[in-house]
Amino acid sequence: MTAEVGNLSELLHHEVVLDTRGTFLYIGTLAAVDEWFYTLEDADVHEGTEGGSTKEVYIMEAAKFGVKKNRRRVLVRNSEVISLSLLDDVIKY
Repeated sequence: MTAEVGNLSELLHHEVVLDTRGTFLYIGTLAAVDEWFYTLEDADVHEGTEGGSTKEVYIMEAAKFGVKKNRRRVLVRNSEVISLSLLDDVIKY
């Protein structure tokens, strides 16, 4: 396990937002982190071109109204993620 992975242990079992290089956005409970993947459970996999809202608007709606779960479990390749934050850290306005 790398130092970067170890630093994420405090986020385990909390709802997080994974923003990717592409149009995909992942919101769910961080179950595991390893050298290659983030594992989310009870997750919403959202393709950013669907529905017409921006990633930021979609994240704010998830923070306000809850996660629209469409996957029991999903693995997201670490190299595709550009940011990770707690869903609770999203400022609602």
